[in-house]
Amino acid sequence: MTSTVEKITVGTGDNIRDIAVLRRGGKTPGLFWLGGFRSDMEGSKAEALDRLGAGAGLAVTRFDYSGHGRSGGAFLDGTISRWLAEALAVFATTQGPQIVIGSSMGGWLALLLNKALRAQGDERVKAIVLIAPAADMTRDLMRDTFTDAELADLWEKGRVEQPSDYSDEPYVLTRDLIEDGENHLLFSAPIRTHCPVAILQGGKDTDVPPAHALKLVSHLVSDPVTFTLIPDGDHRLSREADLETLRQTVLRLV
Repeated sequence: MTSTVEKITVGTGDNIRDIAVLRRGGKTPGLFWLGGFRSDMEGSKAEALDRLGAGAGLAVTRFDYSGHGRSGGAFLDGTISRWLAEALAVFATTQGPQIVIGSSMGGWLALLLNKALRAQGDERVKAIVLIAPAADMTRDLMRDTFTDAELADLWEKGRVEQPSDYSDEPYVLTRDLIEDGENHLLFSAPIRTHCPVAILQGGKDTDVPPAHALKLVSHLVSDPVTFTLIPDGDHRLSREADLETLRQTVLRLV
């Protein structure tokens, strides 16, 4: 089967937006991809998972958050609440058990998605794979690292602009994003996933340092967790050897 692009509508009134979904039919457990901040569903890791699904006959679902890739909506309107609502809406279109794979911000959203689903009585998340997971990033990796000048910009201008290693355009971090993130912090209590968790982390990741991933591990005290450190890996973990580690991790959980 080939992947097909669909559009689903999320939100109401002024918040309505079309979310682009790439779906590959196949058997379960399906693979459900959550990308990172300012990334899209056609990056190297997402494509590698789609090829894995094709080879193994597994269903694969990936999508672009609003303001990203092929989806509608403005990036600067983005918040964790908004992107989580989109993830829940897309997940609701899947069938059967799913392995949720989240990269960077998508790792935080994977944990929040699983938490929200289980609160609704939906236990279809079979396992979670987290790649350089940026849990609580709006506080730990953004606000708490801002300079005094950046904090002043955040409150006075409603935004902070930072240079990006991945684009000529600066990272724009809005006050709405930072403030909304406070509603979704996970590190204030133990994290129960009720399913196995596998974490892949680059030792040379400067965006989400290894210590941050280990902080997450220390909160996952009640469920099976494997932590794989790739000593020379960066934040992207998109070299062929990294992608093979991802494939083997997913296959083990399937």
